[in-house]
Amino acid sequence: MAGGAAAFLSAENWPAPASGPLYLQVKRRLEEAVSSGIVAPGDALPSEREIASLAGISRVTVRRAVQELVKEGVLLQRQGSGTFVAPKLERVEQSLSHLTSFSEDMARRGKTTTARWLERGVFEPSPEETVVLGLSPGDRVARLSRLRVADGVPLAIERAVLATAMLPDPEGVENSLYEALDKVGNRPVRAIQRISAQTLGEEAARLLDAPVGAAALRIERISYLASGRVVEHTTSTYRGDAYDFVAELRLRPPS
Repeated sequence: MAGGAAAFLSAENWPAPASGPLYLQVKRRLEEAVSSGIVAPGDALPSEREIASLAGISRVTVRRAVQELVKEGVLLQRQGSGTFVAPKLERVEQSLSHLTSFSEDMARRGKTTTARWLERGVFEPSPEETVVLGLSPGDRVARLSRLRVADGVPLAIERAVLATAMLPDPEGVENSLYEALDKVGNRPVRAIQRISAQTLGEEAARLLDAPVGAAALRIERISYLASGRVVEHTTSTYRGDAYDFVAELRLRPPS
């Protein structure tokens, strides 16, 4: 631990007891250490035992302060690795006026995208998938689930399902699903999206490198060909601390 940080957290630098509950003083002190750059995004925080020893306080007090900062997204805890300063995210502003893919959105912003595949293949459809995609008996579906990453930062979990008539070879999808659909003449021309708020469960939080219970956006999209046939049903979970969705609204002319 650097000497500057040790001095910053040392007991003689703590405010007087009248400054409020001790765990809030610890929380503010750690926030100051982050905001001032004493500990930078991605840096490991000293252990609770070390902070308690430097500050002359109990580990229980330190733990409560750290947990508050984890809930707020300032710190991240990784099982077996310790506590880290959360990366500083550049918020992404996404228009709801155009039908585009994640890869296209990020490319326009000059970001490099990658994907970590969670599931990809051809399967028997569930009853819900049969209804949503308008499948016939004997039809099968392509399922594609992946973690979407931009410039090394995990931003979204996408789970798409399509009839194999629309996407015969899911293994051939590299980065952009819409690019793969375009190649086989099945790129959608319109879509209906529903956006709702949710919080991250353990699995989603682990994949997105975010705290359990952090705010997220759930986006359900059903896209269509010009003929009206359904192309895809995609459910995505986006980090709430990284995305802003923007829609332009116009006043309807008087009838």
